[in-house]
Amino acid sequence: MLIYEYLPLELARLGVVRKAARLGRAQVLEHARLAREREERAQEGRAEPHRLSELFIARLQCAQWERIAHVMAQQGMSVYVPSQDQRAVRHEEERLRRLADEAACAEQAGIAVPEILRHQVYRIDARAAGTLPVDGDPVVILHLMAASSTEASEKAWAIHGKIGGLYQRGGYRITSVEQVLPEPGEFL
Repeated sequence: MLIYEYLPLELARLGVVRKAARLGRAQVLEHARLAREREERAQEGRAEPHRLSELFIARLQCAQWERIAHVMAQQGMSVYVPSQDQRAVRHEEERLRRLADEAACAEQAGIAVPEILRHQVYRIDARAAGTLPVDGDPVVILHLMAASSTEASEKAWAIHGKIGGLYQRGGYRITSVEQVLPEPGEFL
């Protein structure tokens, strides 16, 4: 049995909470404003074929920044302290409980040491084959969870590279794979 340590929602939530820690009200409000702008840009962008998308990630992060700004105002915090945010504490307890439940299930199934996978969310861009990346070119964008950038590109091709698939119909090739959650350099 495999245990996925983090879900996309958790990656987005934990990333924002960690960034917000020790920030003042003005800084949190600025991050909330930037997150709203990112969400607006994502709404105007191309629709993606999967639920896990730029818009979904932007909405998750925007909602979290706005929630933290609200909590700070409500509790009169001058600096955000995650341990004083009851919802952040509850979410962390739920995540740990889920992991404990998964470990218990694995143990009952006879798996002594369950495998914990640290999957990340990757953005995969594909462009028409035979063209150089130029601004304005049609790009097919996907967001997928995988353990590595190589696995993400292989998974994207396996899903959309078959005959009649999204990549084959338009003669697309994968041009970039970028980790977006957690953000590069962020360890959860």
